Amino acid sequence: MTTELLGFRTLCHNSVYAQMGRGKAEKVVAAAMGGLGGTLSRFCMDICLYMSQNFGFIEFPADWTTGSSIMPHKKNPDVFELIRAKGNRLQALPNELTMLQTNLPSGYHRDMQLTKEILFPAIQDLKSCLTILTEALKVITVKDNILKDEKYRYIFSVEAVNELVKAGHSFREAYVMVGNAIETGVYTHNTNIALNHTHEGSLGNLCTEEIRHEMNELLNLREK
Repeated sequence: MTTELLGFRTLCHNSVYAQMGRGKAEKVVAAAMGGLGGTLSRFCMDICLYMSQNFGFIEFPADWTTGSSIMPHKKNPDVFELIRAKGNRLQALPNELTMLQTNLPSGYHRDMQLTKEILFPAIQDLKSCLTILTEALKVITVKDNILKDEKYRYIFSVEAVNELVKAGHSFREAYVMVGNAIETGVYTHNTNIALNHTHEGSLGNLCTEEIRHEMNELLNLREK
């Protein structure tokens, strides 16, 4: 009757097998949650890093940050620091469940009751983190003209090497030429690569003619 009510395909006839399955489903779920927690934690670490004054790539409205206890100008990314911490706790879930069951003999033991207090609050934490981060990304601001900062001029050295290669030089020759230009202070860089760059995975990558056309339209609107 229980099998039918729960919609199971068949009855589990072996009671030892049924008992020994306790905790395994929880560990599978915990592993999946831990993987997602790792992604959330790393993403929030990037946000905290890129909000800092040494980078300044992004910013959030004041109601998504808190003030410093001593520095009037500072905006602390508390929301993202807490999601980062909760993400790291989620990564510990599989190990916590494993240690709970490590020295248990076959059969059922009251220890297994504690799997619920490990897993259920973690599920709620994960749902909360996903909800908060989804809302946060709606109000993120990416700062314009970041690459005009002088300290980023050398990230375009690869583009300079590629241009020399396309002009007929070997990569080894181009590499040395650009390196010497940087060393002697005569290196110049070109940031206007968005419209003609087609190498997959590189800066300004455009995959299709449709995207190229849309980019041109956006740039024209921005200039107007």
